[in-house]
Amino acid sequence: MRRFWREVAPVPVAGGFAIHLDGRPLRLPEGEALRLPGATLAAAVAEEWRGLGAEFTYEEVPLTRLCGTGMTKIAPDPAPSIAALARYGESDLLCYRASDPEALVRRQQERWQPWLEWAAKTLDAPLRVASGVMPHRQKEASLAALRAALAARGPIALAALAVLVPALGSLVLGLAVAEGALTAAEAHELAELDALFQEDLWGRDEEAAARRARILDEITASARLLALLRRPEDMPS
Repeated sequence: MRRFWREVAPVPVAGGFAIHLDGRPLRLPEGEALRLPGATLAAAVAEEWRGLGAEFTYEEVPLTRLCGTGMTKIAPDPAPSIAALARYGESDLLCYRASDPEALVRRQQERWQPWLEWAAKTLDAPLRVASGVMPHRQKEASLAALRAALAARGPIALAALAVLVPALGSLVLGLAVAEGALTAAEAHELAELDALFQEDLWGRDEEAAARRARILDEITASARLLALLRRPEDMPS
């Protein structure tokens, strides 16, 4: 796409903020004008468009893409997105532990268990741990608490989590990022614990490292959006 505007400005509108390009509202590919829930997020999205060059792709505006997904795909009916994300709680990465070698077992316990304890305390969602890959059932009360934590979030936050949670393989880690308890880099390192352990033993695999870098880029944008949504701010009247 080619840049056609000079001025970018967040503009208060009913219920939020629009982004104006030379005085005209920025519209999503579906045709709707983008509407954002707060001034901090609107300023960040405006800066995203302000920094584009003469030629650009939609991939260069990740905040806009995520907000657009939340607005057009999730907001009309959040239930399917909540259900899809909640299923990750049934088989959360942190609940499936190695049985050997002992060093990996110990590392998983030391690094993962605190976040399961965080979920139990903060989300009221204690989760069971098992060795191996065979599925095991979690308590329905815990799964209901995880669904409630998701249902409490708006469609834009759900759009960010829809990238973050599958990339991490963990609803617990995704919600910890959403709450500001973990950074994207910290959550990514926890999610890649097994791969990094193998790398310590056998050396660096450049292809695997490149894959991890791509995943980190994806989740960093989502984590930034969630952080912007947490910022207190004045809404337009």
